[in-house]
Order: sequence, then C-alpha cells, then structure tokens
Amino acid sequence: MSLRLFCDQCIPAEIAEILRQAGHDVILLREVLPIRAADPVVLAKAQELGAILVSLNGDFSDIVTYPPYQYLGVIALQLHNHPEIIPHLMKDLNDFLAAHPQQAHYHHKLIIAEPHRIRIRQ
Repeated sequence: MSLRLFCDQCIPAEIAEILRQAGHDVILLREVLPIRAADPVVLAKAQELGAILVSLNGDFSDIVTYPPYQYLGVIALQLHNHPEIIPHLMKDLNDFLAAHPQQAHYHHKLIIAEPHRIRIRQ
C-alpha cells in the first residue's frame, strides 16, 4: 500500500524520487502552491490533499507551534546540512514506511527521521 506524501519545497528531488520509487504517491509543493508559501498554508494544503507532510523545515518539528494532533502527519527529515547521509536516512525511512503502510498510522503524529533513529511524537 502506498502512502500519500506532500513534499515541502525544501525536500531535494533525490528524496522525492526515492519515495516515488518506493511506490508512494508523492506531491511536490511547487505543483500546487507558490514556492514561498507560509508554513501554515503548507500544512493546510497537506490536510486538504489528505497527505503526510515531508519536510526539512525544522519549524514543523516544533510541537508547541504545530501540535501533531491537529494534522494528518508530518515527517521531519533531519539532515543537518549533510546531504551525504540521504541514502542511509532514506533506507531507514523507507523501511519504517514499509512497516507502517497505513495512512492512518501517521495521523496526529510527528515522525522525526534522523541518521540513526526514527522518533515519534504525538
């Protein structure tokens, strides 16, 4: 089963392509919104599309500003300006997504994908 993912403008094309190759329905922000859309607009569009937001934007990891219970899911990728970790990080993330293929599993959760772990905040 594929997941519906909405990739923020900061997501490298390489990551979007890896997610597509894994069989997921990937929508790019630039396909549906202006590139510089404000964060609340980006989250609202993810909700409207019924998609999990995938972002490098650390603001979305702030559970006070963006409480996970209000959204259909956010996956925050933590590259820390080290693009060389993308293959390892994406392998771990794809393994996690494959283990949890139901869209509803991500509702009301913030998934933080780091180089050596995946954390879930609710």
